[in-house]
Amino acid sequence: MIHYLLKSISYIFHPLLMPLLGVVFYFSKTPRFIPEPVMKAKIFSVTILTLILPILLYFLLKTIKRVESLELKTSKERIIPLILNVLIMILILKRVLPYNEIPELYYYYLGILFSTLTCLFLAILRFKASIHMIGSAGFFMFAIALSINFKININGTIALMCIIMGAIATSRLHLKAHTNAELLVGFFVGLLPQLVLLNYWL
Repeated sequence: MIHYLLKSISYIFHPLLMPLLGVVFYFSKTPRFIPEPVMKAKIFSVTILTLILPILLYFLLKTIKRVESLELKTSKERIIPLILNVLIMILILKRVLPYNEIPELYYYYLGILFSTLTCLFLAILRFKASIHMIGSAGFFMFAIALSINFKININGTIALMCIIMGAIATSRLHLKAHTNAELLVGFFVGLLPQLVLLNYWL
C-alpha cells in the first residue's frame, strides 16, 4: 500500500506540471490586472508546450527506442528529452512569455531554462540529478518571491510545498530512483537559478 502511495506521488507531482503550476499560481494569487482572454491564452499555450508536447515527444522517442520509460532511468536517456525541453523553454520565452509582458513569469521560465541546461550538463557528465526536485524547488522559490513582491500571505502554500517536497524526496528514495546526493543536487539546481534571478525583478 505504501509502495503504491509513494509511487503515485511521483506521478501526481511530476516535473512536467511545475512550469504550468507556476503560471496558474501567478494568475490566481497576484493582484496584477491582466485581461481574462490574455490570461486564458497564456495558460492554454503553456499547457500545450510544457505538458502536451513533451508527452507526444516522449511517445515518439519511445517508438524510435531512444527512451525506455517515462522515468528516464539512465543519464543517457535524459539527454535528448532535456535538449528538447531547452528548445521548448526558449520558444516560450520568445513567443508566449516575453519580458515586456509579464516580467515575473519571464524570469521564472528563464530560471527553468537555466535549471534544465544545468541538468543536461550533469546528464552528459553521467550524473542523474532529480528532475522532480528541480521542478518543485524552482516553483517553491518562485512562490516565496511572489509573496514578498506582492505582499501576499501564502504561508499555507509554502508549508504545503515543504510537505510535498519531503514526500517527493521520500518517494524517489523508496523507489530507488535517486540517491540522497542526486536529490540534494536537484533541489539546489532548481532553487538557485530562481534565487539569483530575483535580483532582476524583485
